[in-house]
Amino acid sequence: MRSGVIAQKVGMTRIFTDAGEHIPVTVLRLEHCQVVGHRTSEKNGYIALQLGAGRPKVKRLSRAARGHFAVANVEPKRKLAEFRVSPDNLIEVGAEITADHFVEGQYVDVSGTSIGKGFAGAMKRHGFGGLRASHGVSVSHRSHGSTGQRQDPGKVFKGKKMAGHMGDVSVTTQNLRVVKTDPERGLIMIRGAVPGAKGGWVLLRDAVKRALPDAAPKPGAFRQGDRPKQAKKAKAEKAESEAPEAAAGSQD
Repeated sequence: MRSGVIAQKVGMTRIFTDAGEHIPVTVLRLEHCQVVGHRTSEKNGYIALQLGAGRPKVKRLSRAARGHFAVANVEPKRKLAEFRVSPDNLIEVGAEITADHFVEGQYVDVSGTSIGKGFAGAMKRHGFGGLRASHGVSVSHRSHGSTGQRQDPGKVFKGKKMAGHMGDVSVTTQNLRVVKTDPERGLIMIRGAVPGAKGGWVLLRDAVKRALPDAAPKPGAFRQGDRPKQAKKAKAEKAESEAPEAAAGSQD
């Protein structure tokens, strides 16, 4: 089981194939999606990766959040999420996952927060047919009708489909096809209904109801972040500077 990614919904466009067919796609952007931490079975009871994406205003972060990112040696992130992975698919902290983590033709599951609709009636919220549009109905054509029973049980059961708040809930859409990826610009183009509004954050995972393509990279497609690279470079330079001194000491 591989890790997913945190992406931001940009909007919609279309792609033309060589045969002239146009495919409507939703464009998702990966914005510095880095591994922030590990969850291990010894310490946490499960194995997962904590990923972060986006750039927040640092002054709005709490001291605890700043310390969390400082320990991981990564830039502060705006959005955090965890992805369960198998032990052989762990990615080191600081690595930045790229758009070619998913391959063209692969199916993914996308989770996000749907667009809020505010207070909606029963016809819009649940697809009710409404009351009769002819004689016998007085200015209540779009009402939901009766909601209870007689004196027994004498109440409206919880969960009854009625008018109320619509949208702004967590939604997962399964089996959406990846049409194209652009690792240079960090774009993933998906065909299908991606939940959420423009600018919203979504979570992409390998589809649970489809087989993972053989071309999909394992544990994933990523590049090492700048800070860990600099730390490794400084460590290597320090080792090289100490090597001649150690050799001189052995000759003495």
